[in-house]
Amino acid sequence: MNRPLLLGHRGARKYAPENTIDAFELALEHGCDGFEFDVRVTADHVPVVCHDPKFCGASVAKSSYETLLEVATPKAKQIARLEQVLELGSRAFLNFELKVGGAEELVIQMLRNYPAKQGLIASSFLPSAVLRLHELSAEFPLGIICENRTQLARWKELPVQAVMVNRGLVTEALVEELKSSDRQVFVWTANSPREMKKFAEMGVDGIISDDTKLLVETVKT
Repeated sequence: MNRPLLLGHRGARKYAPENTIDAFELALEHGCDGFEFDVRVTADHVPVVCHDPKFCGASVAKSSYETLLEVATPKAKQIARLEQVLELGSRAFLNFELKVGGAEELVIQMLRNYPAKQGLIASSFLPSAVLRLHELSAEFPLGIICENRTQLARWKELPVQAVMVNRGLVTEALVEELKSSDRQVFVWTANSPREMKKFAEMGVDGIISDDTKLLVETVKT
């Protein structure tokens, strides 16, 4: 493509409850190439899609999956299992963030069971999670997520194919450095037309946005 991948941040979260199947489907309806989402693990070892440590007041790590289904509200909707989202990989580029350590083996097995035909990046803020994923398997592209310069400095030490950079850190020099080192560059979270256009012109590989409709209208050709 002559443009970056366009990804919904937790799906089309401006228009639907984030990290839900509805939000992911809506991002695709808007014309995005795929979406970003978050993965945690329940007390009964079920990988689920959830950003915060708690879902509707219940601790994800300390609750069973059935409990999380029971506490769901109409606004939050039911919490999705990882395999439900991976099944969308036949139609969508997937970028997930592993929020916790200790779940890497479960995640790798899921990825093998549900191949992402349109592409995938497994990413995390946690260098230990990235290293463990790489130790378990070199078959899936990995990314490190960076919100500040200290985190950004770690990319050279990690076995990653992509660097997921906060919008405030992105410069032409950084994009050039990363791409010259054969790393892909994904920027989050761009929500204004000015930034979307700027990052696209810099040649980043992916733009993640809360406003999927605006992203497609601004960048997609």
